[in-house]
Amino acid sequence: MEYDVVIVGGGPSGLTAAIRLKQLAAEKGQDISVCLLEKGSEIGAHILSGAVIEPRTLNELIPDWKEKGAPLNTPAKKDQFLLLTETESIQLPTPPQMHNEGNYIISLGNFCRWLGQQAEELGVEIYPGFAAAEVLYHPDGSVKGVATGNVGTGKNGDLEGEPGIELWAKQTIFAEGCRGSLTKTLFERFKLRDGADPQTYGIGIKELWEVQPEKHEPGKITHTAGWPMDTATYGGSFLYHLENNQVVVGFVVGLDYQNPYLSPYEEFQRFKTHPAIKGVFEGGRRLSYGARAISEGGLQSIPKLTFPGGVLIGDTAGFLNVPKIKGTHTAMKSGMLAAEAIVEALSSAVEGQPIEATAYTAKFRQSWLYDELHRVRNIRPSFRWGLWPAMLYSAIDTYLFRGRAPWTLHHKHADHECLKTKDECEPIAYPKPDGVLTFDRLSSVFISNTNHSEDQPAHLKLKDPTVPIRINLEKYDAPEQRYCPAGVYEIVGREEGAPRLQINAQNCVHCKTCDIKDPTQNINWVTPEGGGGPNYPNM
Repeated sequence: MEYDVVIVGGGPSGLTAAIRLKQLAAEKGQDISVCLLEKGSEIGAHILSGAVIEPRTLNELIPDWKEKGAPLNTPAKKDQFLLLTETESIQLPTPPQMHNEGNYIISLGNFCRWLGQQAEELGVEIYPGFAAAEVLYHPDGSVKGVATGNVGTGKNGDLEGEPGIELWAKQTIFAEGCRGSLTKTLFERFKLRDGADPQTYGIGIKELWEVQPEKHEPGKITHTAGWPMDTATYGGSFLYHLENNQVVVGFVVGLDYQNPYLSPYEEFQRFKTHPAIKGVFEGGRRLSYGARAISEGGLQSIPKLTFPGGVLIGDTAGFLNVPKIKGTHTAMKSGMLAAEAIVEALSSAVEGQPIEATAYTAKFRQSWLYDELHRVRNIRPSFRWGLWPAMLYSAIDTYLFRGRAPWTLHHKHADHECLKTKDECEPIAYPKPDGVLTFDRLSSVFISNTNHSEDQPAHLKLKDPTVPIRINLEKYDAPEQRYCPAGVYEIVGREEGAPRLQINAQNCVHCKTCDIKDPTQNINWVTPEGGGGPNYPNM
């Protein structure tokens, strides 16, 4: 199948790019064919974020979004920033980047479903349930498009199955979200990360609750720092009060943490027991659960954005504004800028020559998006000094220099290089879940509606099957048991003296943490059959 533009990923950046392409084509009287692939069973099925949206880009993209029924139903009304100790909470001034006046608390999945409708009305062809599994190339090395994965090949590759579809395009937009599996291969082939800092990541774990009406404050936004994290580990929480007596609660842990015994999932469950937090959920009911990695490196970690035949947009490139705790408006803006550059490149293309939309980079550097990320570039890397020095520095950078300090701090190490050995750290004793406020992993995965066909090859590949026991267990006590928020990785057979790693791939919620944090980089996350993974209804 041939198109002018193929987009890989149905998140906010990919859908925005699709809409903007069609808008520009209509304005210029051109016919630009656009196809969007989404590996989830529907648009929004794999979308997970807090989320508070700043409507700046939406105002640019669809100025009459209110009339068109965009699901921005809960205006932000009250900001609260707490510093937690184990038993106390101290209210601090809310940093200016975290002020939310004019913003909205939303379900990002539902927002993407609405964006998908807008795109289809403009003529975009959207194919959910199709996972792009391979990048295709022309003989000259430029990107030709993508191929979807085979279906029904059997768990051991023993069945022929149905071959995937090749989609060819003049330009392919990669909007895969954090740690895109195809984007990783583009980094290597086109050396897109040369000159950029290592990307640093966080894992965000989230639950959606229905709470008692008297405990519900629509529009209230709470963020916390401190407990249960130690002062050397980056992390914090969010509580957002949506409509219909619903509250989302989540916890983010920086994946540059050092202690191999740390479990982001257990830290999140423990956080909910804090005296300042648990009262919101008493008498409530947990509705849904999910987890997703986020790109936290900021401006210094953004790779080269263009290459012959394609571009990178959204969180697959890393446009998150970490101090603002927002990435939707920035991801969407990157999609708009890329679309504008691609339309220009298509109109001036020379037959038979590869197209590289290099104007995208220039447009980014001249946009408010670049300025916004530049102003906050030093905040996240300062946390390598620990919580207290980072908070002091962040205040100086924000209030004194107003984001224009004459220096730039850098990320020194990739997250997988930061783990200490098990002998250098103390195990962490986590309380057992009570099934009321705190829960085990498997009951959480159950309400994420995660499902994979069991008769398919595992999508979590080990480069060397001996490494999990020979190195990871021996040196780090198998941290994959703890950093995975879905119970995918288990060490079994220890009692018999024959330990082995068991991979429960059907549990995978596609968070990508294993691909990022594995200390030996032995785990490679590849796309499973389309339609597999979580099916988030309202996340």
